Amino acid sequence: MTSATDIKEALKQVIDPELGYNIVDLGLVYDVDVDSDLVRILLTTTTKGCPATEFIREGVERCAAAIADKAEVTMTWDPPWSPEKMSDEAKAYFGFAATGPPGRRR
Repeated sequence: MTSATDIKEALKQVIDPELGYNIVDLGLVYDVDVDSDLVRILLTTTTKGCPATEFIREGVERCAAAIADKAEVTMTWDPPWSPEKMSDEAKAYFGFAATGPPGRRR
């Protein structure tokens, strides 16, 4: 049986065409649930009016169908996406990596 980890790994092949980065590390995949032969994927985009929504959704459907018998993809914008949802690697790539609190000057 396919696991949620397997699905997420496969979904890293789906690249957000505007940002040029995979949707898993961008934090666009909110949830992957594997229940017997059905995979449910809860997905968002960086903004509700994102012009790449259908492109991303179709990529997710293709990827999931390649490794799962049945896949159901649901789009949501609740909660809204924010950079905090990105992986540490993606945050660093886009310049969002935390460097810690500023040090005290002497």
